[in-house]
Amino acid sequence: MNIFRKTLWGIVVLSVLAACGSFFSQYVLGLSPCVLCILQRLSVLAVGLAALVCALFALTGRGARLFGAVVVSVPAVYGAGVAVYQMWLQSLPAGEAPACGAPWTFRLRDWPLFDHWEFVVRGFGNCAVPDYFLGVALPVWSVLYFAFVLLLVWLAWWKSGAVR
Repeated sequence: MNIFRKTLWGIVVLSVLAACGSFFSQYVLGLSPCVLCILQRLSVLAVGLAALVCALFALTGRGARLFGAVVVSVPAVYGAGVAVYQMWLQSLPAGEAPACGAPWTFRLRDWPLFDHWEFVVRGFGNCAVPDYFLGVALPVWSVLYFAFVLLLVWLAWWKSGAVR
């Protein structure tokens, strides 16, 4: 198994751990995620799913590995952008941050099979109020996760012989 494929499997494991941490903080610790938190959670799941799909296929050619790196990077860049936006919202003075909007459970309640995946998008937190883990705001953890994924996938792409 080449280094690129091993890295993809590592990203899958990291994404599962990050998603489990997100669910743990909501359902065990009682933190209510906001709309932006849920977008970050969905981005983590999308990164994991993209890495899983790419890891299941033998990406042996240079172009195939490049395609795999891009597929994993797109949701990671989106999630990082959402997290940076939430960090900006949380840096505004109290009362000046715009509202997050309607919760996802309200927006998506008429979608097919909603009852089966509603627990993923449940939450009604305020985007401008920071929650902390180990003294660090949760959007900062998200940015670190997404940046680490991007660093891993592109370093593995480079080391796998894509650039010589």
